[in-house]
Amino acid sequence: MSRARNRLRMALSLVAVSTRGATTEVSARRGLGVRPAPQEPGMEYQDAVRTLNTLQTNASYLEQVKRQRGDPQKQLEAMELFLARSGLQVEDLDRLNIIHVTGTKGKGSTCAFTECILRNYGLKTGFFSSPHLVQVRERIRINGQPIRPELFTKHFWRLYRRLEETKDGSCVSMPAYFRFLTLMAFHVFLQEKVDLAVVEVGIGGAYDCTNIIRKPVVCGVSSLGIDHTSLLGDTVEKIAWQKGGIFKPGVPAFTVLQPEGPLAVLRERAQQISCPLYLCPPLEALEEGGPTLTLGLEGEHQRSNAALALQLAHCWLQQQGHQDLGELKMSRPSVPCQLPLAPVFQPTSHMRHGLQDTEWPGRTQVLQHGPLTWYLDGAHTTSSMQACVRWFRQVLQCNQRPPSGPEVRVLLFNSTGDRDSSALLKLLQPCQFDYAVFCPNLTEVSSTGNADQQNFTVTLDQMLIRCLDHQRHWSHLDKEQDGPDLWGPPQPSRPAPLLLAPHPPHPCIASSLVFSCVSHALQWISQGRDPVFQPPHPPKSLLSHPTATSGASVLQEAAAIHVLVTGSLHLVGSVLKLLEPSLSQ
Repeated sequence: MSRARNRLRMALSLVAVSTRGATTEVSARRGLGVRPAPQEPGMEYQDAVRTLNTLQTNASYLEQVKRQRGDPQKQLEAMELFLARSGLQVEDLDRLNIIHVTGTKGKGSTCAFTECILRNYGLKTGFFSSPHLVQVRERIRINGQPIRPELFTKHFWRLYRRLEETKDGSCVSMPAYFRFLTLMAFHVFLQEKVDLAVVEVGIGGAYDCTNIIRKPVVCGVSSLGIDHTSLLGDTVEKIAWQKGGIFKPGVPAFTVLQPEGPLAVLRERAQQISCPLYLCPPLEALEEGGPTLTLGLEGEHQRSNAALALQLAHCWLQQQGHQDLGELKMSRPSVPCQLPLAPVFQPTSHMRHGLQDTEWPGRTQVLQHGPLTWYLDGAHTTSSMQACVRWFRQVLQCNQRPPSGPEVRVLLFNSTGDRDSSALLKLLQPCQFDYAVFCPNLTEVSSTGNADQQNFTVTLDQMLIRCLDHQRHWSHLDKEQDGPDLWGPPQPSRPAPLLLAPHPPHPCIASSLVFSCVSHALQWISQGRDPVFQPPHPPKSLLSHPTATSGASVLQEAAAIHVLVTGSLHLVGSVLKLLEPSLSQ
């Protein structure tokens, strides 16, 4: 750690640092890890969000909690107490007709598909998800749209004041950030009288604060993998045990095909809880004899999420007595598994349109801005990064046109928490990037002007040290890949003009840069050529190093620039804020 801090000190004050063909630009501004004093309650949206942000656990306290973690069951009981203090009982949540979804990857996309399918039936839907990309109100949606700023503000202050009024010396006055938003979502959905609520688990399942839900209509578990190991365990079997904690007695649950170990854990959890658990047949089985299903989200991995969403929607409609469920098929696909197979049915027109209409920003999303094409995917686990790489390479291959000039590939990456960034970066090697750019998940160096982007769970120093580590991992990647290319057919060698001069030491290693915020990174990548992102003149420090200068000239002359933004949903959100200004409206 001391060596990393020394590197950080050397990089501060906007000094460029060169490390084997790599350049670093960081800022000397400090203090972003300091929690502000709570604002006086007002009726403005930004005031509400700033007050909400005071409920974020600050970085030093978060470290203490990790060292002295209490009984997780008591944490769940504390959530029930907060619910009661807010004026609700767990029985009140039964009226929301909840679809509860967990998983390691794809749970957000599964929720988005499910919500859109049921909305196409004319139902009024609620949708609670995390994290947000640009504005916090994205986490609470009515009929697919983030709740309006004035509605967010009204419900926020109503809940905040209710909790203030019911505090006493024996309890904490306010729940933490995510718990507060979960409570707020329940209140919004009940008061807006939604027909159903799709609720995405935050982390894990068994002890996630959403698991105060007593009686959902149906539960789902998307693909499992390794993530949040400090909280959930260091094996996929331990993680599966946590995810299976959302199962409820007599409530149907569905999952997709999983590796044998975690699938066995899910099966055992379901048997212990007396929960009927079913395996989703592949999407091909539902398409047989009918039209191919068109999905609104790109990527082959989305077919698994869509298959799970169809079963969740079908089961919910069946439980609620709807008639338009799709005709059951007699043929049963052969799937090697010890779980009962979920129904194979012909998707209805409502289901087909729902899948096609689904939008879920920041997941396999493509933005075409003049000569720049931005590929956005918040992949942050090894399995989701594998899917991201496959999608990125496939979409590049499908959209290949005769080159009218040199094309450049850029990676914009960040990774947070306890994730293995070196493993994620290793998976990105086959994409053959010409540049790798690293920066914190900060839109600007100072986020005080935009409450939605504030984060007090980590300090600026910690963010910059992390980015320097990413750069170090990238610079020390192996000269050659350990084995054959697992992502597709061999690709022809990239023409020399597409690489920086002089060439990096290894063909698969791009020259790398670190910037202090997303805005500076995008300024350097776009070189003023993005018709949407037109910031003021960049700081002189962006061009103060020869590598940055030579790279800028290549970017300025390129016929096409392909930029993959990945590693963190928060990074994707900060990029979207700058590239899609309408999301901030």
